Amino acid sequence: MSMGLGAGGPPWRFLRSDRSVVDNKIERRTVRRVLGFARPHRRLIAGFLAITVVDAGLVVVPPLLLKAIIDDAVSGGDLSLVVWLALLVALVAVVDAGFGLVTGWLSSRIGEGLIYDLRTQVFAHVQRQSLAFFTRTQTGALVSRLNNDVIGAQRAFTSTLQGTVSNIIAAIVVGVTMLFLSWPVTLVCLALFPILLLASRLVSHKLAALSREQMEGNADLGNAMTERFNVGGAMLLKLFGRRDVEDVRYAEKAAVVRDLGIRISLLTRIFFAAMTLVPQLATALVYGIGGWLAIRGDLSVGTIVALGVLLTRLLGPLQGLSNVRIDVMTALVSFDRVFEVLDLPSLIQEKPDAVELPRTVSKLEFDHVAFTYPRTDQISLASLESVARTEAAGDSAEVLHDVSFTAEPGQMVALVGPSGAGKTTVTHLVARLYDVGSGTVRVGGHDVRDVTLQSLEDAVGYVTQDAHMFHDTIRANLLYARPDATDDEIWAALEAAQIAHLVRVLRDGLDTVVGDRGYRLSGGERQRLAIARLLLKAPSIVVLDEATAHLDSESEAAVQGALDAALEGRTSLVIAHRLSTVRNADLILVLDDGRVVQHGTHEDLLAAGGLYATLHATQFREATVS
Repeated sequence: MSMGLGAGGPPWRFLRSDRSVVDNKIERRTVRRVLGFARPHRRLIAGFLAITVVDAGLVVVPPLLLKAIIDDAVSGGDLSLVVWLALLVALVAVVDAGFGLVTGWLSSRIGEGLIYDLRTQVFAHVQRQSLAFFTRTQTGALVSRLNNDVIGAQRAFTSTLQGTVSNIIAAIVVGVTMLFLSWPVTLVCLALFPILLLASRLVSHKLAALSREQMEGNADLGNAMTERFNVGGAMLLKLFGRRDVEDVRYAEKAAVVRDLGIRISLLTRIFFAAMTLVPQLATALVYGIGGWLAIRGDLSVGTIVALGVLLTRLLGPLQGLSNVRIDVMTALVSFDRVFEVLDLPSLIQEKPDAVELPRTVSKLEFDHVAFTYPRTDQISLASLESVARTEAAGDSAEVLHDVSFTAEPGQMVALVGPSGAGKTTVTHLVARLYDVGSGTVRVGGHDVRDVTLQSLEDAVGYVTQDAHMFHDTIRANLLYARPDATDDEIWAALEAAQIAHLVRVLRDGLDTVVGDRGYRLSGGERQRLAIARLLLKAPSIVVLDEATAHLDSESEAAVQGALDAALEGRTSLVIAHRLSTVRNADLILVLDDGRVVQHGTHEDLLAAGGLYATLHATQFREATVS
C-alpha cells in the first residue's frame, strides 16, 4: 500500500535502464520459455500477485478514513468515532506492513528460486561445452551471464512484475477515488503530470546514456585491475618496470569515471528538483482550488485532505507505468542473453546409446584420422568475445591428414616434430576434446564417439606442460582426481610422484594452499603434484604433453623420475620437446604439417635420416654448445 513517490521502487530506478533495449525485438519463443521457467514457481507467483493486488487496493483506505475522521467524527464531536476510525487507520497500517513482509518473503523465494534455476542450468550447460568454446570465449563475459544477466532476468518476476501490477491497480483505484471525490480538482492536478513525465523522459534519456558510459568505464577499470593484479600480470609489470605508465593509464580511466559521475549527479539533482516541484504545485492546486470550493460549500475539509494524500500516492504509479515497457524489455533482454548461452550446442555430444568403456582398456588406435578445427560460428557467440571474427567456411584448414598408428597395451608412443606440426591436436582427440573430421580414434577397440564421456575421461589421464591447480589446498587439488581417496592413498601417490618429502616439510602439509593456478609452487613441484593427481586417478592410458618442458635440469630429472612411475604398466602417448626423454619409446611418430612423415624406434629413425635425424642433430649441437 505504500505508494508514495517511490511506488514500485525508487523513483530514479528507471534512469539506469538502457532505453535502447526498447528497440530490441523479443521473439514470442523467448516469452514462452520465460513462462516455462516460471512454471515451477506458479503457486508462489499467484499468491504473490494476489497479495500485491490487495495491498495496492488498500492505498485509498487511509485517505478515506482521514476524510471520515475530519468530516464525520471531528465535525460531529463524536469522540468514540474518532477513536474507532483512528484505530482502523492503525489496523490498516499493520495489515499493510504484514502484506509487505509476506510479499517480501514471496519475492525472495521466487527470485532466488529463479536465480538458482538459471545459474545451475547455465553452469551445467557451459561445463559440457567443447574445449573449442573456451578457447574463444572471454571468461569475464561468461561470468557476467551467470551473474548480471541472471539477476536481470530474475527481476522480471519480482520487482518488475510486482511494480507493474501494483502500479496499475493503484493508479486505477486512486484515480477513480479522486474523480469520485472531486473531478474538477483531479483533472486540474492531473494536467501537471505530463510536464513531469516529459521532464523525466528527457533527463532519463541522457542519464541512461551517461550511466551506460559509466558502466563501461567501471568495466574498463575492473579489467585493468584483473589483468594486472593476477600473478602473471603483476610479474610482467615488475619485470618490465611499467609502474609509472600503469599509474597514468589507470588514472586516466578513473578520471573518465569521475567526470561521468559528476555529470550524472548534476542531472539527477535536476530530475529531483522537477520531482519535488511538480508535486508541490499539484498540492498547492488541491488545497487552493479545494479550499475555494470548500468556502463555497461544494467540498468538505475532509475531502480536501483526502485529495491531498491521494495525490501523493498517484504520482509513483503513473511514473512507474510510463517506464513499464523499458522495465519489461530490459528483463526480457536479460533472459534472451541467458537463453543465447543455453541454446549454443556443444560440438561434443554423447550418443543416447553410448556404452561404458571399461577402465582397464588400454589399446589406442588412430585409423586414417583427419581433423579441421571448427569455425567460430560453430563454437562461440560474438557477444562473449571482445574481438569477434566469423570465419568463412574456407578459412579453417585441415590440420591433421591421414594420421594412423597403434599403441598396444603398455607401450609408449612418442610424438615429435617442429612447432605447429599437430602433436597437441593428436592428443586432444584421444579423450575426445575434439571430434575427428574423418577416420576413427579407438580406445580398447571402441570408437571414442560411441562410448560415454565419463567412462572415456576415466580411462584417459593427462599431464600438460602447464599443470593447472585450483586456488585451494594440496589435498583438495589431489582429491579432484578421486574424491574418495584416503590420506594413505594420497601420500602413496605423492611418494610415487617424488614430492612427498616436500609436502611433509610444509607447515600445513596437505592443507597448504597452492595459490592462484598453483603459483606458490615451483614449476617442477606443480608438475609433480599433477603427476600425483594422475596416479590417484589411475587411468589406463596416459597422455603427456611436453610435461618436462621449461624445467631446469634438476626439476626435469625429478619430474622424469615421477613420470617413470606414472607410466609403468600403462599405455602412454607422449609429446616430447627433448628427444632424449623418448629415446626408449616403443614407437616414435615424426609429425610435420599434420602428417606422420616417419615412424619407428629411436635407432631406426636415426639410421634412416630425414626430419628426426635433423631434429636430433640440432638438439645435440645445442646441448654441446651449452
